[in-house]
Amino acid sequence: MPTSRRLPKPLKRSVAQRPELRTIVVFTEGRNSEPDYVNGVKRLPEVRGNVSLRVEIHPEHGVPLTLVQMAIERNRDPEVDECWCIFDVEWPQHHPKLTEAVSLAQEYGIRLAVSNPCFELWLILHHQDHHKFGHTAAVESLSRRLDGRPGKSVDAAKYLPLRKDAVRRAQLLAKRHEREGTPFPNDNPSSGMYLFLQSLEGES
Repeated sequence: MPTSRRLPKPLKRSVAQRPELRTIVVFTEGRNSEPDYVNGVKRLPEVRGNVSLRVEIHPEHGVPLTLVQMAIERNRDPEVDECWCIFDVEWPQHHPKLTEAVSLAQEYGIRLAVSNPCFELWLILHHQDHHKFGHTAAVESLSRRLDGRPGKSVDAAKYLPLRKDAVRRAQLLAKRHEREGTPFPNDNPSSGMYLFLQSLEGES
């Protein structure tokens, strides 16, 4: 009676391949509001499953040109797919070498999310429309009144459910400035943060 032979076991199991995450590095000038918000975005399921997001803060509160220079250097890493710089214009006194920073970013393919006059304008757009030209101090004050926070730190969990409204309002501001021919950096109020969110969430 012939003996039965067992088939050899496969050497290794087939493992389902996970899609490779897109690696994005974000540079911010702010130490509180911007990182708080971006780290909240990082935890969104629709972002976490597709993007590896890292936030880097300039140790000396760098101005836009410094951030862009850091991003250019970081973007040379073949593991990095995209670099973003998040910074403000500031009014009444603009950041130094602001237009130079924007031109350099465009030359080297660094993505920008610029808020004018400040990041707090983006936060306001989560709550309401805002069409009025404003100085940084006034916009920051309004932002704090709307959410009741005492300082710079932001509770991203309160904002992210409203982000689609902020995107829509920021897009309308951008279209208004385009229609009226308002050039940067005079496009106050405006925020390019909607571009950042659309890139992360895969929307056009």
